[in-house]
Amino acid sequence: MNYTFLQAFVLHSKPYKESSALVDFFTPEGRVRAVLRKARSKVGSIARPFMPLTVSFVGKGDLKTVRQIETTSNPFLLNGKYLFSGLYLNELLIRLLPLEDACPTLFNYYQQALQQLPSQTAIEPLLRGFEWQLLNELGYSFSLTETGDGEPLWPDGFYIFTPENGLQRIPQLQSGAFYGRDLLAMSEADWSSATVLSSAKRLMRQVLAIHLQGKPLISRQLFNSISSD
Repeated sequence: MNYTFLQAFVLHSKPYKESSALVDFFTPEGRVRAVLRKARSKVGSIARPFMPLTVSFVGKGDLKTVRQIETTSNPFLLNGKYLFSGLYLNELLIRLLPLEDACPTLFNYYQQALQQLPSQTAIEPLLRGFEWQLLNELGYSFSLTETGDGEPLWPDGFYIFTPENGLQRIPQLQSGAFYGRDLLAMSEADWSSATVLSSAKRLMRQVLAIHLQGKPLISRQLFNSISSD
């Protein structure tokens, strides 16, 4: 498959053979893995995360070759927790997004997230929104307003998440359960309550752990190690 110029961001890069790099790009056409030749030259210096790029590829199969690469604007400057948040988004895309599965809506959401991260005082809503958008893109999302059996959620009800049936109502509060009112607030992207944010983070971790097959995220471990210092 040959591509014309595509908007792109580098998700990850590693040395490949003598002077090349193996790069995972995120584009509106999905995640593209390609060999970047002369990676130690000026060309390689722009192929880094959070740099808006346009890239053209050549080749067949899952591994392409970068034909041409250019910057389109200045990089998004992320530091501290914002940098780790950006790396977290990148790692989710690498781990979960199939190669060459077109996702222009998710690409736009990612680009907006990078634009907003440096100015966000509260980044949790942004991360939860991206996680949900990614799950929706992959076909893993589920209703936050009714159970897997089609029963509307009650604000005062208690619910658990199951991989097979989504949200299920339980008769009383137990460890790992969610309040119906918090789930309904999530469905409206209402992050005004700290309880809702905490519940959303816990729910997303449960759901993502299933699709990550229990393997930990390196970016999350790094962030936790820095935060504990």
